[in-house]
Amino acid sequence: MRKAFEGAGALGAAAVVIAALAAGCARAPLHSEASTSGIRAAEEVGATKVPRAALHLQLAKEELDKARGLSASGEKDEASSMLLRSEADAELAVALSREASEESEAQAALERVRQLRQTGSTP
Repeated sequence: MRKAFEGAGALGAAAVVIAALAAGCARAPLHSEASTSGIRAAEEVGATKVPRAALHLQLAKEELDKARGLSASGEKDEASSMLLRSEADAELAVALSREASEESEAQAALERVRQLRQTGSTP
């Protein structure tokens, strides 16, 4: 009978170890590097100066903060989803910033062409 209790004790200890490992996995660190680098990239290309890009940059920052909070409270799936949203908004902010920059360059080029045509058409 004593051996039966010893076996149960070993099973109980194993269950405690497994539960501790599972809890540790549930609290795995949030991998936010892609979102953080996307936010940094958006800031570097001037997203704060382009209204639509600035909006998405702000959303990306807020979503990253929310993802961190969700992760800290153990809501891993929700945190991962929010992190993906943050990454997407950061990427969109970069794209919108680049679009605005290219549009500005195109307008400047058109203006130079107009000036050259006016200068070239005057005798």
